[in-house]
Amino acid sequence: MSQNIKHVIPNSIAKEVSKALSYYPELSDVSIEFRFKSNIKKSTMQAQPLFGSFFKSRRNRSYVIRISEKIKIADRVFKTEDVPEDVMVGWIGHELGHVMDYQRMSNSELMWFGVNYLLSDNHIIEAERAADTFAVSHGMAEYILATKNFILNHADIENKYKLRIKKYYLSPEEIMEMVEKADEKDSQDKAS
Repeated sequence: MSQNIKHVIPNSIAKEVSKALSYYPELSDVSIEFRFKSNIKKSTMQAQPLFGSFFKSRRNRSYVIRISEKIKIADRVFKTEDVPEDVMVGWIGHELGHVMDYQRMSNSELMWFGVNYLLSDNHIIEAERAADTFAVSHGMAEYILATKNFILNHADIENKYKLRIKKYYLSPEEIMEMVEKADEKDSQDKAS
């Protein structure tokens, strides 16, 4: 395990996690444990606050990002270490986007968020798109696109899973549009 004071990271993904974290300097003092799990239902990764965190202030919350030991996408199984580095960085960057989203919520908002996530399809869409948006706005567009393209363009991944990705997450086109708008804004800011 690689570890700084606030982050606990398995050695096998330390490079990818460190790269993703470098895009989120505001999370350097947030307690996050990256933990492998044998099976995560309906997901490859999950970011959640630890239960005790609901009774702490925002800046003292702790989070866990669970990572499936084997990434099962539809009927195809990929070992985590076999997933391309940029894809893994994108997946982790997306989960860190969830942590950023959680950090701006009060404890009661965070609890309500969890209930809504379990009960509302529209809330899932909103939450997943927010995580993608945090990642893109933190400069991770190329990694988020690599992850999307890995899934959407992979012949061995069944269409049902691809449709889920298209339904809940930002599309590659929406990501490119966000990047273009940010570039235009930067150009305008520099010109003024």
